[in-house]
Amino acid sequence: MYMYEDPSTWTPERVRPKGQLTVRFVLTVLYTPVQIVLWIVALAVFLAVGLVTEIITVFSTSYEQGLFKSMDRVLDPLSKWPAWCVSWPELRHEGDSAYYRARVEKKVGRWTAKASAPRKPGKPQPPVECAIPLRDYRGMGGWYVAQVAGAQGWELRPTDVRKEVRLWWSAASRADGMG
Repeated sequence: MYMYEDPSTWTPERVRPKGQLTVRFVLTVLYTPVQIVLWIVALAVFLAVGLVTEIITVFSTSYEQGLFKSMDRVLDPLSKWPAWCVSWPELRHEGDSAYYRARVEKKVGRWTAKASAPRKPGKPQPPVECAIPLRDYRGMGGWYVAQVAGAQGWELRPTDVRKEVRLWWSAASRADGMG
């Protein structure tokens, strides 16, 4: 049985103790500037290496692709908060199911608006897949994300509900067949 088929994993997460959240919030406040500085330094290093080796990229596309891949591997993790980080809204609204209900509806609504937007010539296609992170639904559980998303035309993808709920826009297959 896949993780996304096990109903026991779709319940709301337990409410975390206020003291633990406060400590995590303080650590997040201290860590965030360090993470931003690391990201800026890494970007500056990649730009400097790119400028210095510009002559190599003229002759070798594999070098350029390797440089871009390594840039993605370094900068992508630095652009995301670690799972232990706690934001101010999470600290204030821990255990508030109405807050998480509204947060899920807002997040799924945004993805639905993006996915259902008409395709414009010369622009990338609207997204057909999305992932709703645990921090957005922890007070309601993954089952609520699946309910809201299903009502708006999304289908569930294989997912680990302890981290995120992955969705696929089902209207995309019908739209691709028409155009």
